[in-house]
Amino acid sequence: MIVLTARDGDQILFNPDQIETIEETPDTHLTLSNGHHYLVMEKAEEIVEKIIDFKAEILRRAWPEPTAPAPRRSRPAARSGSRKGP
Repeated sequence: MIVLTARDGDQILFNPDQIETIEETPDTHLTLSNGHHYLVMEKAEEIVEKIIDFKAEILRRAWPEPTAPAPRRSRPAARSGSRKGP
């Protein structure tokens, strides 16, 4: 979820996947997929950055940075001598 500020100063949490359009006229209007409209203080560019940051955080949590690789163990030396067959 991303936090945006309503015109009255209240903070509102939005699901970025539900935002269909962002329009600046010069106020910023959001239209959600359910048809609801919201007027927010943030500019479109800032909202897009918040959405990118939100989605990047989801990916970071799903696929964390790999830790340093474990040191490779050396293979045991081949045994000398003859091998008995079947």
